[in-house]
Amino acid sequence: MVDRPQHVVVVGAGMVGLATAWFLQERGAQVTVVDRTGVLAGSSRGNAGWLAPALTLPLPDPAILATGALAALKPSSPVYVPPTANPRLLKWLVSFTRHCTPGRWRSAMEVFTAANRQALAAFDELGIDEPTKPADPFLAAFRTEKDREVLVEEFENVASLGGVTDVELLDGGAVHGLEPALGEEVSCGLQLRGQRFIDPGRYVTSLAEAVQARGGEIVLASVDGVASEGRGVVVRTSTGPVTADAVVLAAGAWLSALARPHGVRSFVQAGRGYSFTVRPESQPRGPLYFPTQRVACTPLGAAGSEDAFRVAGMMEFRRPDAPLDPRRIAAIIDAARPMLRGVDWEARTDEWVGSRPCTADGLPLVGATRTPGVHVAGGHGMWGIALGPLTGRLVADQVMQGRTDPLLRSFDPLR
Repeated sequence: MVDRPQHVVVVGAGMVGLATAWFLQERGAQVTVVDRTGVLAGSSRGNAGWLAPALTLPLPDPAILATGALAALKPSSPVYVPPTANPRLLKWLVSFTRHCTPGRWRSAMEVFTAANRQALAAFDELGIDEPTKPADPFLAAFRTEKDREVLVEEFENVASLGGVTDVELLDGGAVHGLEPALGEEVSCGLQLRGQRFIDPGRYVTSLAEAVQARGGEIVLASVDGVASEGRGVVVRTSTGPVTADAVVLAAGAWLSALARPHGVRSFVQAGRGYSFTVRPESQPRGPLYFPTQRVACTPLGAAGSEDAFRVAGMMEFRRPDAPLDPRRIAAIIDAARPMLRGVDWEARTDEWVGSRPCTADGLPLVGATRTPGVHVAGGHGMWGIALGPLTGRLVADQVMQGRTDPLLRSFDPLR
């Protein structure tokens, strides 16, 4: 391989891929981004858009097992496994379950704590027109104090590992005073400080425009595979081969098929999330989180109208290209209805499902593969938006400068 790559192909035009492309350009590379359906077509588009280090936590959580395996077979469950799951998914679920222990959660959380310290600064490095927004306030709301104690205990565990969470407990009057849109069943809450959010559609589109303005090319094509050739790599696409000095595979839930020939044995499973848009009578001032219901809400503010409010949630383990399941939309509505007031749930728009790339141990796959010049950047689960710019910076440093940040030892795709 050349000592300093001149041309790098990035496979995937979501947040992770485009952030990687931007940082590669920043370090002197010519970049070609290839995506089978274009910018923002995967899980980047319809998610909640939270840049919330306080809530960027490992997906394999002992609390998931506490609900019982049978609960996951119900379409109304926040975590849903269809009864027709295929053998590969079942194998992945067994491995995922093994990581849902307190000890393994703590080990993963130590890694997330280190990543979260750097995540927001990476956003500040990106030179794009669309800003991040301060989440003021960022509220979590609960029906009971017992429900709230679950999240408080999680924050205490994070603190014991060196994480810092600026949180204030609120009684019913205080939380309703901060957010009148909360429903009558909300009896208490907490306020998180130091968090941010974005409109993912606007932000990632702005990032793509910045990459193109700096000379990057975005190509609409599917990728069939990657191979070494001489001192470079060849990316086989549906529109013909693309030769480059290096390639970064950031293909989201489709990562495994491309990365496996290069020694990446960890399977990336699609963890599908759902969202839709409503327009409340009173637009909430900031993001709202209902942890017990696993529902995330974000005031987009510029999705066709100033009162656009995204409601997102659910984790569904299914093939990434499966059609939207209306039962999952109904489950989000049933969970959120008692927690919000002044919402016409039947007037919702922009129903969406996207496939988040999940690993069994909850840690991303980021770094070099066994094939020289082939790198991966994926497997972030629900946190591809929050950790995308950090990932892009880490990968660009490795590809262009040979620097391996300590985080990449934990993210090693060959583990």
